Amino acid sequence: LGEPITKKVKVDEVLPLCFDITEVTVGQFKKFLAESNHPFNGDLWKGIYQYSPTDSHPMINVDWHDATAYAKWAGKRLPTQKEWEFAAGGGLIDKEYSWGNDVSLARDYANYRGVGGRDKWDIMTAPVGSFKPNGYGLYDMAGNVWEWCQDWHTSDQEKRVLRGGYWDNFSNYLHLALRLHRTLHSRYYNRGFRCVTGSN
Repeated sequence: LGEPITKKVKVDEVLPLCFDITEVTVGQFKKFLAESNHPFNGDLWKGIYQYSPTDSHPMINVDWHDATAYAKWAGKRLPTQKEWEFAAGGGLIDKEYSWGNDVSLARDYANYRGVGGRDKWDIMTAPVGSFKPNGYGLYDMAGNVWEWCQDWHTSDQEKRVLRGGYWDNFSNYLHLALRLHRTLHSRYYNRGFRCVTGSN
């Protein structure tokens, strides 16, 4: 799969950013592991392949440290919540979802639970880019996997934020404003990430 394709997104007048247009894939993460000395428990791969079976599927079972280490290796970083939410909106203003307000369109833009029989990945992640992109050309900003962000959830600095929902959530978890928070060492089959370049 090579290097991720990026898309420039202007969060405000002075802050242009380049977002990966997809979540980081299994193939990209394997390349990172092969070219770095990042520790990663090989026993995790059985669970990864159960839900993300090919190099084109999103990398899962990564904790916040794995995601930030990959981003640093790639010369990038994780997005802040503000950056993620702006990019996920695809240029739309005050909308519930990354495609607008019409929940009936969710099956066209997101891998999630209950897609009316049109989803052949009903028990796993979908290969990245399998659904329509948002207005900025970014794929899977809703559904597929929760995406790690830079931010702490609260000032006690115990948990980091994830955004976007995942493949086994119902559509109410695809809202742009929704957030999840987990400890830095937390890994699960529904957590992945994408990277960004630009000022922070």
